[in-house]
Amino acid sequence: MARVLCKGIEKSYGDVRVVRSLDLEVADGEFLVLVGASGCGKSTTLRMVAGLEAITAGQLLIGDRVVNDVAPRDRDIAMVFQSYALYPHMTVRDNMAFGLTLRGVAKAEIEQRVGVASTMLGLNDLLDRKPAALSGGQRQRVAMGRAVVRQPSVFLFDEPLSNLDAKLRVQMRLEIAKLHKKLGTTILYVTHDQVEAMTLADRIAVMHEGVLQQCAPPQVIYSRPANTYVATFIGSPAMNLFAVQRQGTRLVGSGLAMDLDPGEIELLCGDETELTVGIRPQDWRPAPSGSTPDATLQVDVQEPLGSETFVFGELLGANRDLLAGRDLITQQRADSLVILRLEAGFGGHQGPAIGLHIDRQRLHAFDAKGVRLNKNTSEPTLG
Repeated sequence: MARVLCKGIEKSYGDVRVVRSLDLEVADGEFLVLVGASGCGKSTTLRMVAGLEAITAGQLLIGDRVVNDVAPRDRDIAMVFQSYALYPHMTVRDNMAFGLTLRGVAKAEIEQRVGVASTMLGLNDLLDRKPAALSGGQRQRVAMGRAVVRQPSVFLFDEPLSNLDAKLRVQMRLEIAKLHKKLGTTILYVTHDQVEAMTLADRIAVMHEGVLQQCAPPQVIYSRPANTYVATFIGSPAMNLFAVQRQGTRLVGSGLAMDLDPGEIELLCGDETELTVGIRPQDWRPAPSGSTPDATLQVDVQEPLGSETFVFGELLGANRDLLAGRDLITQQRADSLVILRLEAGFGGHQGPAIGLHIDRQRLHAFDAKGVRLNKNTSEPTLG
């Protein structure tokens, strides 16, 4: 096992900077997941660690050794790609053993390593089959087995589940989690799927336009996002953002009108008067009859999902341009579309417009540039 340390790593193609001054450490034995939208630089970072991309600037260490100019085969890493990359004319056994054979490992040791890996991954009954006779999930397990037999210091996974259907993805997530638990090897895992990130990672590193936005355990990323990009990227459905103004202990704007206690407003936003408030879909509740709502939603669509109901609509009185001119990290305006996650059985019997209350303890506040203000958000169950 070994740590991976990126010290000011950069990658440029001509004048295009794909990864910018990346400082990131993957601890010995840690499972760290890199996430971000397509083009954010996460796969490029992984390929630099693997030695498949040259590093433009900075230092990369695996263990205590600087490996900027070390060939991929000498970095003591094993990589699992999105493509299974299996040899179609070889059996499962031969695919798993091929890399060791090229390295001149003794036949007895190869058989022992393949036996251990195949038992671990449930491949014993498939060793004599060729890839064409395997399902997608089985092929991915073979690709993982080929990496396991190498007994590397670091595993690199580049979106390994992207080609699988939903059921197989769940199964393979469990396989990867069990693999890490058994081996304890350092893993750097790249995905755009936040569910994979939240369920697998010891820590999540969120990237945007080549810049690391936040690196923290999943619960911290979810409950205390560092900025508006992280807030809207992590969580499904995404967090709702609203531009508001502070008027004493009252927040007004974008269809919201909320009164807070002096202590609550101080913890939420301090002295800021222009801010963006984030509210997750599950932190709204229909306002009781006779109470003053924090907002009123014009209901457009309801999606009953059995265990819960998603409600889509627009806040009455919302100003769609309130975020214009604010230099948010997301470089986007608050969407007038609002998403609520309500309990099962909600039928909109209140009519096409419903009054809403917002959980004050679950509010997120960001300054005019999209950077987190409040430190007091409670830690809800991940969802």
